[in-house]
Amino acid sequence: MKDQRKTEIKVGITVIIGVIIFLLLYGWAKNYTINSNRKVVSVEFASVSGLSEGDPVTINGVKKGYVKKIVLINGKVITLLDFDSDVYLAQDAKFYVIMLDLMGGKKIEVNPGSSDKSLDYTKMQQGNFLGDVSSAMAVVGTVQNDLVDVIRDMKVSLTILNKTLTDQKFTNDLKLSVANLAQLTEGLNTLVQNNSAEIGKLLKNGTELAKNTNDFIISNRDSISQTISSVHSALKASKELLTKVNAFMDKTDKSKNNLGRIMNDTTLVDDLKASIQQVRELTKVLLDQLKAGGIEIHAHVKVF
Repeated sequence: MKDQRKTEIKVGITVIIGVIIFLLLYGWAKNYTINSNRKVVSVEFASVSGLSEGDPVTINGVKKGYVKKIVLINGKVITLLDFDSDVYLAQDAKFYVIMLDLMGGKKIEVNPGSSDKSLDYTKMQQGNFLGDVSSAMAVVGTVQNDLVDVIRDMKVSLTILNKTLTDQKFTNDLKLSVANLAQLTEGLNTLVQNNSAEIGKLLKNGTELAKNTNDFIISNRDSISQTISSVHSALKASKELLTKVNAFMDKTDKSKNNLGRIMNDTTLVDDLKASIQQVRELTKVLLDQLKAGGIEIHAHVKVF
């Protein structure tokens, strides 16, 4: 009887221990915890691409939580992330959905941030999806036709390039050009070496000329300044003279001065022409009389 009692106690203890181990393993697998100080953060993603509830949440690669819940609201994916109580997230923390392994598993990687202010756990945070193999393949699929065209064009270009490089005439011309370039370079090198002394003298003379010019400018700075000022004054006076001449000519052309009135007075011009004609006639009469023997004067004098 006593042995049977001991056996029942052992069986009971074994069953209890087994149940406890099962509950611990189940809680570990489902990320259940009895710690009431855990922190929950709500993060919004445009897409999570296969993320599931219970997937790990890591901070700088260290697992510190799990995905507690995933909800789709108005086309946006809202996730609840359950963190350990010792986790500290700054205000500028970043959340990313990334690949867990090549088999397609996902996790959320968290950059805790560096701000002095703590994260407000009551506000919705924004996360980003960094992509995976499937998304990369989808992108490749969208540009498949373009890739085919690019590869076809590249093949054509390589064919043309291959034909060009295997062309004997092109190869000979290229070799000749390289040889001529090498010869030219060698000739220039020889020229520089043979005339290094003259080149040195030329550079030295140029340096001395620049130095002398600089010294001359410095020593005659005042004279040069006075000369420039005199030239400026002369130009200014010439400009004023030209302005006056232009004004005078304009007034003359518009008969606004005596010379203009005289030149533009048609009556005066006609009188001058008549006077000149009379002088010519008088001169002719006098010359004829002088040639005939003298000047005859006929005068009628009235005495009052």
